[in-house]
Amino acid sequence: MVENIYSELKVGDKGYIEKTITETDVYLYAGITGDFSWLHVNEERARRGHFKTRIVHGMLLAGLISNVVGNQMPGAGTIYESQNLRFLKPCFINDTIKAQTEVIELMEKGRVKLKTTCHNQRGELLVDGEAVVIPPRKHVIKETE
Repeated sequence: MVENIYSELKVGDKGYIEKTITETDVYLYAGITGDFSWLHVNEERARRGHFKTRIVHGMLLAGLISNVVGNQMPGAGTIYESQNLRFLKPCFINDTIKAQTEVIELMEKGRVKLKTTCHNQRGELLVDGEAVVIPPRKHVIKETE
């Protein structure tokens, strides 16, 4: 787990995670949220829909961005203030997603503006957005000696 404090951050800093989204991930997310829309869990019905197969919940991808915010960039102790997202293309089961954050502005009152994105294994931009977050002002995590 990474812990970047406000004073250590600079424009251009990036963090990311990569994950292949499985059918199990989709069903676990549906169970946690209660979103059992046929778009996500009914292959027969989804074949008759717009995408011709099931798609991954868009907010599951937003959760991957949250993972990066809380564990990589800025990292542990960071608080979300806001997040906007545009869902540009669908994510399909077994796609490998790269969720990334990039510092684009150091703001007043210890806030940081991040570019937030999700790309699939073909490099296609699926989710584009911006977040404002509040990283810690001092280190809380102590490295073990």
